[in-house]
Amino acid sequence: MQLLSTDKKNAVLETMINLIEDRRKEIISANKKDLDAFDRDDQALYDRLVVNDAKVDDMKRAVQEVKEQADPVGNEISNVTLDSGLKIINKTDPFGTILIIYESRPDVTIEAAVLAFKANNKILLKGGKEAFHSNEELVKCWHMALEKNGLTKDWIKMLVMNRQETQSFLMEPTEKLDLIVPRGGERLIDFVKQYAKCAVLISGRGNNFMYISKNADWIKTVKVLINAKTDKISGCNALDKVLIDENLPDFETKVKDLAKTLEAAGVETIVSGKVAEILPNNQKAKEESIWYEEFLAMKILVTSVKNQEDAQEMINTYSGKHSSTILTEEETEAKRFMEEIDSAAVYHNASTRFTDGGQMGVGAELAISTDKLHHRGPLGLKQLVTNKYYVYGDGHIRE
Repeated sequence: MQLLSTDKKNAVLETMINLIEDRRKEIISANKKDLDAFDRDDQALYDRLVVNDAKVDDMKRAVQEVKEQADPVGNEISNVTLDSGLKIINKTDPFGTILIIYESRPDVTIEAAVLAFKANNKILLKGGKEAFHSNEELVKCWHMALEKNGLTKDWIKMLVMNRQETQSFLMEPTEKLDLIVPRGGERLIDFVKQYAKCAVLISGRGNNFMYISKNADWIKTVKVLINAKTDKISGCNALDKVLIDENLPDFETKVKDLAKTLEAAGVETIVSGKVAEILPNNQKAKEESIWYEEFLAMKILVTSVKNQEDAQEMINTYSGKHSSTILTEEETEAKRFMEEIDSAAVYHNASTRFTDGGQMGVGAELAISTDKLHHRGPLGLKQLVTNKYYVYGDGHIRE
């Protein structure tokens, strides 16, 4: 693969910023076609599909931020010279060709492509049919930016395939694939893992948990909980499950207070354990499967736990290993929770909504990885490279 200079890559990105602005009306118009054809029954999916002036501004900002970041390719990781005189340098290196499969969000077409390109990777964009016109217009902008700077359109491609065609492509790719990122639910992830012939980096589901310790500050807790649940229900970092320590002072009063606050915020509260005894009129959690579910809706499941150990066992059993938070004023409890919970991001007295590249100082992100290999958490520019060893000798042989 050709290694492009930083100046060449940044020139493409500068052109892209201008094109997004120049074609603002065309982008929003294309999105309107998708919105008009969309079934509003899935509100979370609809919200992710919308492109308005604010979203266009965000797209420009994402490209600008990546343009300003240091080039992640060719950076020296280590440099050693052995006693034999053999010199070994380890440097960052592009993956090659990345395939990302996603649904609904046209801004992914911008963020995924800008990150992959700046890291000197080619990218194949397999968006959902519900965002076809939006993605088509955005990829057209990318192609114009590439060609205006003397590069081929092959760096950024839009794949239009149905499920069967996608399966065939995964099994027998018509071009070299080095990494696949399925950005969606369990069905998509399982589908890709079943048929892919190359590395798959999982951008997992949310299903995020909060544990409210007996030592929690209640005012602080309610504020954080409401933000984590209602700020953006379509976000993979939104809160779904709440575990309240039954030793919390005034447990019954606080459970009733929380129920009223959630109702006022328009959140449906499902209950189990001692919480169900206090709130007998609420829907009960009857099937174990609900504990694995990512709601992506104004819905939350609240239960009681006997202690922190029980809470941690539940979280490590049922969560999507994305984001988990503990509300407590006891530092020792927080430290234990954050060390022992198996999630990409763990929080103390803070909303799970911060699991985001921009909020965590990473900048634009390709996805939130819940994998443990290569990288965990927001996949930003620095994470879209692998490494390569450069070994220099002078007739060296191994004896």
